[in-house]
Amino acid sequence: MNTRTPRIASTPCSIDSFEAACAAHQVPLERLATEVLQVNVGKLCNQACLHCHVEAGPKRTELMTEQTAVRVIELLKSTESITTLDITGGAPEMNPVFRDLVRAGRKRELRVIDRCNLTIFSEPGHEDLPTFLREYRVDVIASLPCYTADNVEAQRGTGVFKKSIAALQQLNSLGYGIPGSDLVLDLVYNPVGASLPPDQIALEADYKKRLFADFDISFNGLYTITNMPISRFLHYLEREGKYEDYMQLLATNFNPHAARNVMCRSLISIGWDGALYDCDFNQMLELGLKGDKALSIWDIDSLNELQSLPIVFDQHCYGCSAGAGSSCSGSLA
Repeated sequence: MNTRTPRIASTPCSIDSFEAACAAHQVPLERLATEVLQVNVGKLCNQACLHCHVEAGPKRTELMTEQTAVRVIELLKSTESITTLDITGGAPEMNPVFRDLVRAGRKRELRVIDRCNLTIFSEPGHEDLPTFLREYRVDVIASLPCYTADNVEAQRGTGVFKKSIAALQQLNSLGYGIPGSDLVLDLVYNPVGASLPPDQIALEADYKKRLFADFDISFNGLYTITNMPISRFLHYLEREGKYEDYMQLLATNFNPHAARNVMCRSLISIGWDGALYDCDFNQMLELGLKGDKALSIWDIDSLNELQSLPIVFDQHCYGCSAGAGSSCSGSLA
């Protein structure tokens, strides 16, 4: 199994703890009812992006087994508060259990999300993926860090932009992102470097104007997501000597309104091996529920049992509360 030690900061940082910042602004941090179940089905991916907090790539072998996926589906059936099944990776579509999870989620009439890198459509064996997504009315949230080739390929690799544009055009041809259609296509923007995302509404307008003018592409909404100071992006910050400055940037721009809405309050994350976490970022740092990896999907009968557990926070959580805030669904404030 190709496992790796999680990337955590080796450079000291002088800012207050995230929990202290929340306490100073009287921000509540208790757990709410679980509405979103986010499932990471593995770290295998056809890309190896610079900002990827999962450190996913073509050589990763961590994949959710069929047995684990069946247990996830059992937990879905036992937790009435869940409205959304959010499937991520790696490239989640590369794991055969992806389609089983999609079918199970839609059978329960949940909103099902595919966190898609777009280039997966051009990989051998995945040519029917767009029509599968349409058949099951899966919402597609697709990574596209810019509407120009240079910026996209600086972050995601040579040739990615052209493939991404072709994938978006294919989704449009199937009805995704078209006005009046119920097939949802949202895009995700990550800053290329050590900066906060720009205003989400203004950037979305720019994306829509440029992508339609240049490529006749339509989409529903744009999510701006802050780069988290963990994993590959942390390595970049430390290599460039920017870690301390970036953490100061996040802390200086702490927004209590965004902090009140952090996604971990109503989300549970399940790792490829069945371990339980407060969010996908904690998962990559192996900060499990109760602060370790001992609690897994086989230790509980329902996700409702997690309601009383405190959320595990650390300094990377400033990334979710800086500026307009950041979550898997974009800005928070």
